Amino acid sequence: MRPLDGIRVLDFSRVLAGPMATQILADLGAEVIKVERPGGGDESRLFEPKLPGGESAYFFAFNRGKRSITLDLSTPRGQEIARGLARQADVLVENFLPGAMERRGLGYEALAKENPRLVYVSGTGFGQSGPYSDRKGYDTIFQALSGVMALTGHPGTPPAKAGVPIADLTSGLWIVIAALAGLAGRDASGRGGHADLAMMDVQVSLLAVAAARLFALDEDPVRTGTGHPGRVPSAAFECADGRWLHISGSDHHWRPLCKVLGLDELAADPDLATNAGRVARRAHVTAALTEAFAGWQRDELAAALRAAGVPAGEVNSVREALADPHTVERGMVRHFEHPVEGRFPALRTPLRIDGYDDPEPAAPPLLGSDTAAVLGELLGLGEAEISRLRDEGTI
Repeated sequence: MRPLDGIRVLDFSRVLAGPMATQILADLGAEVIKVERPGGGDESRLFEPKLPGGESAYFFAFNRGKRSITLDLSTPRGQEIARGLARQADVLVENFLPGAMERRGLGYEALAKENPRLVYVSGTGFGQSGPYSDRKGYDTIFQALSGVMALTGHPGTPPAKAGVPIADLTSGLWIVIAALAGLAGRDASGRGGHADLAMMDVQVSLLAVAAARLFALDEDPVRTGTGHPGRVPSAAFECADGRWLHISGSDHHWRPLCKVLGLDELAADPDLATNAGRVARRAHVTAALTEAFAGWQRDELAAALRAAGVPAGEVNSVREALADPHTVERGMVRHFEHPVEGRFPALRTPLRIDGYDDPEPAAPPLLGSDTAAVLGELLGLGEAEISRLRDEGTI
């Protein structure tokens, strides 16, 4: 048993944010029906890198555990079928430009007349309103426009994107929140609703700390690399072996840090006993720490700091992070069996709820692999009708 058993999700989304969200819902037990274009499907099926059998590793990352059907939404018959599926869905997720679903007769107002309990989530780039609502965009566009990119990177260097598609990933989480909030609200009111979620809004919401600084000081925050603009020390330092270690702590960690590093003079300086004093003398403290770190092997220093109760973390590569003993013990890397690619690793959803099952992830679907089954089960279409729909290109 899983938390969302019995919930059916109709997924019209493509590429990342929407598919990530619906994958999480699938991992939590929902039946997710992924609606794709006949002949091509979700465009991320074509993204590199490709696996030996020709499937996309990118697609695999965000589409586990779903049922795939193909449906041409530009045709009246395809739209009719989509409406029939929506009548039996609990949640619908789409990420078309505003107005696209309405033009197909698949907007919230039309579908809610036939299924008032439908929770309809539109996860678009700029939302259903505003001067940018008709603009197209991708992850890095939202990082740039929102101010996130201006904060990423080192002082004196060009703006940089985050190392992961942070706009897509955080928007995917908010789509999940919207769906779950809609389901909870439906339990209370008996009705679903339409959630208008904009990736741009999500990114602006991530500026919480930076915006607080702007509001308090009327100071536009700038790039600080691995350092924290309001806390010292909190940064990554290079060790003797060329590897990096990040430290971050509060006032009660300062003296233990100095003791491990042999910085007795800094520990005795009353002006450095508080974070405010260290921020005021950031350059002096950073220079001393940089020199001290340079005399240590990274893993030895990390162990010494942890033994002293000082928060410290090795700057791992992706390979190192996935092989980290804690990652392994927590079971973050699981596997599924795919009909073409065989056994393949996947990252598990990082949520464990006592009393519910936590099964191995199900494989991502082949394009259209569930079309006949879904249309037969939910709409009662027979083999002859399904064959005709396939011949005419509707599915």
